[in-house]
Amino acid sequence: MNRYAELHCFSNFTFLTGASHPHELAEKALELKYRALAITDTCSVAGMPRAWQALKGKSVALITGSYFELVPGAPESPPIRLILLARTLVGYGQLCRLITTARHRAPKGLYQLLPEDLETHTLDHCLCLWLPPAPEQSRFVEAHRTGEWLLSRFPDQLWLAASRTLESGEDQRLQRIRALSHQLGRPIVATGEVHMHCRQRQPLQDVLTAIRHGTSLENAGHHLFQNGERYLRPLPVLERLFPEAWLQETLTIAEQCTFRPSDLNYEYPSELIPRGETPATWLQELTRQGEQRRFPDGTPSDIRAQIHKELALIHEMRYEHYFLTIQDIVSFARSQNILCQGRGSAANSAVCYCLGITEVDPRQVELLFERFISKDRGEPPDIDVDFEHERREEVIQYIYRRYGRERAALAATVIRYRPRSAIRDVGKALGFDPVQVEQLLNGIDWRDRETDWRGQILDKGLTRHERVANQFFTLVNTLLGFPRHLSQHVGGFVISSGPLAELVPTEKAAMQNRTVIQWDKDDLESLELMKVDILALGMLTAIRKALALIPGEDGNSLTMQGIKREDKATYDMLKTGDSIGVFQVESRAQINMLPRLRPEKYYDLVIQVAIVRPGPIQGDMVHPYLKRRHGLEKPTYPNDDIRAVLKRTLGVPIFQEQAIKLAMVAAGFTAGEADQLRRAMAAWKSHGDLTPFRDKLINGMRARGHDEDFAERLYQQICGFGGYGFPESHSASFALLVYISAWIKCHHPAAFYCGLLNSQPMGFYSPSQLIQDARRHDVTVLPADVNHSHWDYTLEGPEKHLRVGLRQIRGLNPASADTLCRQRPPGGYTSVRELRQRTALPQRDLELLAGANALEDISGHRHQSYWQLLGHEPAAPLWVSEAGDDGGYRAEQDDINLPEPSEGQNILADYASQGLSLQRHPLALLREQGELRNCLNSQQLKTAEPNRPVQVAGLVTGRQRPGSASGVTFVTLEDEFGNINVVVWLNTARQQRKPLLTSRLLHVKGIVEREGDIVHIMAGKLTDLSHLIHTLPVTSRDFQ
Repeated sequence: MNRYAELHCFSNFTFLTGASHPHELAEKALELKYRALAITDTCSVAGMPRAWQALKGKSVALITGSYFELVPGAPESPPIRLILLARTLVGYGQLCRLITTARHRAPKGLYQLLPEDLETHTLDHCLCLWLPPAPEQSRFVEAHRTGEWLLSRFPDQLWLAASRTLESGEDQRLQRIRALSHQLGRPIVATGEVHMHCRQRQPLQDVLTAIRHGTSLENAGHHLFQNGERYLRPLPVLERLFPEAWLQETLTIAEQCTFRPSDLNYEYPSELIPRGETPATWLQELTRQGEQRRFPDGTPSDIRAQIHKELALIHEMRYEHYFLTIQDIVSFARSQNILCQGRGSAANSAVCYCLGITEVDPRQVELLFERFISKDRGEPPDIDVDFEHERREEVIQYIYRRYGRERAALAATVIRYRPRSAIRDVGKALGFDPVQVEQLLNGIDWRDRETDWRGQILDKGLTRHERVANQFFTLVNTLLGFPRHLSQHVGGFVISSGPLAELVPTEKAAMQNRTVIQWDKDDLESLELMKVDILALGMLTAIRKALALIPGEDGNSLTMQGIKREDKATYDMLKTGDSIGVFQVESRAQINMLPRLRPEKYYDLVIQVAIVRPGPIQGDMVHPYLKRRHGLEKPTYPNDDIRAVLKRTLGVPIFQEQAIKLAMVAAGFTAGEADQLRRAMAAWKSHGDLTPFRDKLINGMRARGHDEDFAERLYQQICGFGGYGFPESHSASFALLVYISAWIKCHHPAAFYCGLLNSQPMGFYSPSQLIQDARRHDVTVLPADVNHSHWDYTLEGPEKHLRVGLRQIRGLNPASADTLCRQRPPGGYTSVRELRQRTALPQRDLELLAGANALEDISGHRHQSYWQLLGHEPAAPLWVSEAGDDGGYRAEQDDINLPEPSEGQNILADYASQGLSLQRHPLALLREQGELRNCLNSQQLKTAEPNRPVQVAGLVTGRQRPGSASGVTFVTLEDEFGNINVVVWLNTARQQRKPLLTSRLLHVKGIVEREGDIVHIMAGKLTDLSHLIHTLPVTSRDFQ
């Protein structure tokens, strides 16, 4: 038993090579009773954390290593192939440094390791397994020379690796390895050159190889392996294939490799501590200073007690450096007037509030610090901080400057195969016609969970051969979830006290001036390493830009702190569902909920943000809460403990923290058990299983005197959180921005839309929809104009008219727009010729300005603008006089006045050039043509009788299918008067999938349903009318 250690194993983190996940390899090694397993991905340790998760505490030891191919010294020589294994923690650091060197030398995703790198890097704590070249690749004398060089680098640490893949030429290869071993005096070790955990993965490995080489299986030829022997083989098979001495060497090496991932020692930077201070005393001092700022009239006794409790636990867990690092980053942002706000579980911390990391006042919410830090959790805290999305790069570069690129890098994100990419790549590898593959993909509703994509493809009837179809689907299904490459995390930073490359290799990111580690956030969590999330939030940018347009009482721009709290007019606006563009409450579901919940104070917004989530919806918490809120049902509490947890939400658990507290007070869970429950409910494990907790929850509640119905109902509500329950701390942070953005919209709509439009792309709505909404709020919108517009949208005059910015013109070069604005004379440009002479803009950019009708002020209209631009083109030789003077031709040309475009032509040109139009809505013109004679508009729908059949039509501006909506699709249509809400049930969606998914202009026959002021159309028949968009009237008409 345990007579073998596999030392050469590729996981699928050697992208498009390994055909098994790290955990599959680990579990198979356990099943086969190996002594140890080495994950040796190519120039990478990316797969190691996942294998460690599967082997931690088990009988199979995990060895960390990496496979390399060194660039040969001579062009005709084969690469030097070797495996380096980390013998100790020091050796692991040496291995990571070598990988980092090789990765930084090459473009993203590649590596380049030179023979001299083994000379310049210290590798005395690593073991080297050399894979000698085959006889047909290199002469013996050259192979021997390479062996002697490696022996000089690894005197007592070199082995010759021999594998048995049962392929042609193997006898000669093994004979050479024996001869080299004899002459070098170094032993041979058995290896499997493993690419998969079981031989059934060989077809997938072949497909991966074809994809890697950009060819089909039919043409892959010698790129493919001859057989399926590169798998984890049972011990009896290994004993038949390898001499006993070679197998014994695997155990010798495994015994020397004592490094385990749990040995990693990680510390945050210590230079933030002033001389004479300790981390604990300095954190206490900064907290005390912040406490005085936050509570100038004195800290409430309960808050002070909370601060002392938190500081004591932070000290016990030795997390001071982490908090000080976050505080330093936030302080930098504030010093640069970059808006930022911590969110998530950190908002449960009074210390974070005092340090300025979060803005949630602990007097306004109930803190559950254990949701943030707990001794029972065994994982570090996780602080997420949002920064303005346009200025986050300044914060990222500050971190690099502050700590150096040797000690700071972004976490990775593993880009994995999803159905669309897997179908394309497998289809290409199997030699399918690319056109046919696109036919398979076209019109698939990926969100339909009940009719999966396989069923939808089969329904198309394009596949006649059942065997081929089954093989195709099997390969695609297996490939799903396989990593394709590493990308950079949206903002998860790892910062260390020592060189980061000794903890984890770093490599180039796709973006310039970025460095990324080889692990993602789940890997960091599994290894109990801390990260700080430097995230981007568009709404913070929009708020800053809007506030800059609003004067404060002191004559400077208004600040977030200067906004009046608990403003009645703001809440009255929200009660009507008027929340397009408002942070977090602008989705269809949120807009529909606002008139039902009718928020009146800040804590109502905390609930509003959290209640429209799959957790509360699936746990059947929404209707009971609304009934109790409006006095239609009385809250009931079985005892005072439960009352204390649920009183603020009227006896209904809405927040994740409440589910955790209920498990403790109602079912007797310990803090550690409650945290395990939290993990199962966590957002990133939205499909987690709560079944293991059922008996303990139900029995615990019954033992405490709760009846069966209460226990079952509470369990079902907690299960709902498995579908994504929102933490109160998270919701409280977001609710602050909900209120601030709503207040700006209510009191300064022009500034609100100007800030939003200058922060695009962000949010649910396009610039066209935002401008439509702005006009409904009596904001006058002026067109893009070379004499008035800047790059950004601006407000003009005391009336605060909103001027469309040049940024809205598709394809316009920002540098050209800057030149146009800088060269603009005080009185504006007077002609196209002057514009060209002053700016020297490229013809393309001038034509884009003409297409957007931005030259109307100086030329009259679009057609005239284009004509005048053409007049400045170099004359064709046919028209040039013998004297070279074509002035007469040009003069005659300038006098030509072209007819104005029709209204329909202008609207189409507006949408083509800017994605919006300030002229009449296309639906108004189509209605005038009689195309929509039986359709009600959105204004008429407000007074339509419920439960009656109607017809409506509009431009499709949104399709949403929330995970909690049982397959229902919410479609938003836009007409000349506003938005129309359409509900498409699952069966309707399946039967009419194409018009639902592809229409730009959609006609709907359905039934009116009304709930208060909210009107929906329950769709029956869907018709694609997109072709009508191109039938807008093109002849000039005068409209009275």
